[in-house]
Amino acid sequence: MKVDEFDFNLPPELIAQTPLEHREESRLMVLNKRTGAIEHRIFRDIINYLNPGDCLVLNDTRVLPARLYGVKEDTGAKVEVLLLKEVGSNQWETLVKPGKKVKPGTTLSFGNGLLRAECIGTTEFGGRIFKFLYEGIFYEILDQLGEMPLPPYITEQLEDKDRYQTVYAKHEGSAAAPTAGLHFTELLLDEIQKKGVHIAFITLHVGLGTFRPVQVEDINKHQMHSEFYQMTEETAQLLNRVKQAGGRIISVGTTSTRTLETIAQKNNGHFEADSGWTDIFIYPGFVFKGIDGMITNFHLPKSTLIMLVSALASRDFIMKAYEEAVKERYRFFSFGDAMLIHEGSTGIDTTN
Repeated sequence: MKVDEFDFNLPPELIAQTPLEHREESRLMVLNKRTGAIEHRIFRDIINYLNPGDCLVLNDTRVLPARLYGVKEDTGAKVEVLLLKEVGSNQWETLVKPGKKVKPGTTLSFGNGLLRAECIGTTEFGGRIFKFLYEGIFYEILDQLGEMPLPPYITEQLEDKDRYQTVYAKHEGSAAAPTAGLHFTELLLDEIQKKGVHIAFITLHVGLGTFRPVQVEDINKHQMHSEFYQMTEETAQLLNRVKQAGGRIISVGTTSTRTLETIAQKNNGHFEADSGWTDIFIYPGFVFKGIDGMITNFHLPKSTLIMLVSALASRDFIMKAYEEAVKERYRFFSFGDAMLIHEGSTGIDTTN
């Protein structure tokens, strides 16, 4: 398949720059991939599409305030550093702007010396490896000095850092939010559980590669970025019980989907406790073994994310839905509206 098959016209004003005041009031487009029906709802209506005994799978990663502004200690020149992933004890792979003059041996200072970093290496994509020097607790210092690494298409300043976190964010390590989860409130999750829907958590630390454009014409030649994931024994057992009882597994976001499918593909549809790095690339033709439906946001043209949702619902159905979303003035990308892809109610109560 060609990357241009996943292109669509998106007016720039539909790219959401700020979150809505109330998370659950974003719009929800519901796609029934069995009937081809499209419905327009509000996100809090999601509860009406979940059956007792289904399982929602949420990614509990927490976004690091990973953008740091500092100076080169030798010249005082200003630099911007974006933390990508921890690669060793106090060692991080980063992107640096401007990066050309930051060579191994260069030392940077942040917050008047509260945090210092020595460049100890480079990466094949032009990044830098830094060893961080500090007194105290690294993540507390980062919380004090760092800013949220908002995606490049968001140009407005975020007033409240927590609006780029899910309400259930727990394990720090992401360079971007698992944005499908931003629509949930604690109250809505509580109501969903009271209905008899199970809630399970996995962790996948989202890397900046999630925004990396596909730069090859033939999507089969695209190499995915690698991201760390983890599933506990408790979650694996719950998911297996739900499947055995006939319930549906609904993943919240592309990151949850990639984690579930990474594990399910290895175990022929079965789930086991697992952790590691995944570079799974899901596009049309992929046979899903882990999920039955998913909640997701509206994605960038020609991105691996729109290819993933096209694998689940078919390219033609997704492109039709996106055309309708543009016509109906849905809000796109990280702070935008949501989509549910499912096959309709199974009508089975599997709570027991």
